[in-house]
Amino acid sequence: MPIKIQNALPAIKILESENIFVMQEDRATTQDIRPLKIVIVNLMPTKVTTETQLMRLLGNSPLQVEVELLQMASHRSKNTSEEHLTKFYKTFDEIKDERFDGMIVTGAPVELMEFEEVDYWDELCEVFEWAKKNVYSTLFICWGAQAGLYYRYGIKKHKLSRKLFGIYNHMILNPKHPLTRGFDDYFLVPHSRYTGVRSEDVEAVPELEILATSKKAGAAIICSKNGREVYLLGHCEYDYDTLAKEYYRDVAKGLKIQMPYNYFPDNNINRKPIMTWRSHASNLYSNWLNYYLYQQTPYDLEDLKKMYEAE
Repeated sequence: MPIKIQNALPAIKILESENIFVMQEDRATTQDIRPLKIVIVNLMPTKVTTETQLMRLLGNSPLQVEVELLQMASHRSKNTSEEHLTKFYKTFDEIKDERFDGMIVTGAPVELMEFEEVDYWDELCEVFEWAKKNVYSTLFICWGAQAGLYYRYGIKKHKLSRKLFGIYNHMILNPKHPLTRGFDDYFLVPHSRYTGVRSEDVEAVPELEILATSKKAGAAIICSKNGREVYLLGHCEYDYDTLAKEYYRDVAKGLKIQMPYNYFPDNNINRKPIMTWRSHASNLYSNWLNYYLYQQTPYDLEDLKKMYEAE
């Protein structure tokens, strides 16, 4: 089934070339089916790349998905044109009276800053609070996951001894959980971060459950018991060459950066990296769309507020 996105978004051509079924707005409006409404809070500097990565995963499902893109009005992007942001993105003020089946909060390159020092932190907190009554389930990624855990549960992030950078093996802790349905016992996920959360801090919160963990990377998938919050500490949406681009970029800047772990074949930086995490990434997003949006969200999204008040 298709993903519904705005007619001229740059991601369309890329997704269509990969046989991802994209339905443009004009066609979708003629169908008498309510699509799942998802808002992506895109905090990444490379917004077009992130849009494409996430929509590739959202489009690989038998469900029709309507995507809205959200930027932070309190932050000025240096890496994405104003024309692109004006044309395809909305601000919180423009969507705060709407309801959504799901929300995705991306990572951001601000890990080494305190949360309160981030220029859009107050606005992001407004979005987090608004989502409690107006979004059924939220997927938080990397720094977005750390921010969500801190805002909602007071779980602090901690600086790692060195950057967690590469492809890491993870073990499923609850194979019967809807989010990990169809997963192998072990699966790979890319990580690229300087901070993390401690498993013991997560385990101390009764509302949360760690679904997958890694000996080297720690907790990777965390879910609230009601399924309305999913925290992904890695980047399963990454392309095969995303880590390579980060590595080459930092080397060119003269930064001290280790080669991505378990990434380049034979640890040869001149060899093309192999994609080893796509199937589990697709499975994870499909499970989220199915079990926590399609099967749980009320048909009339206005009922979300009533559901929140009943909890």
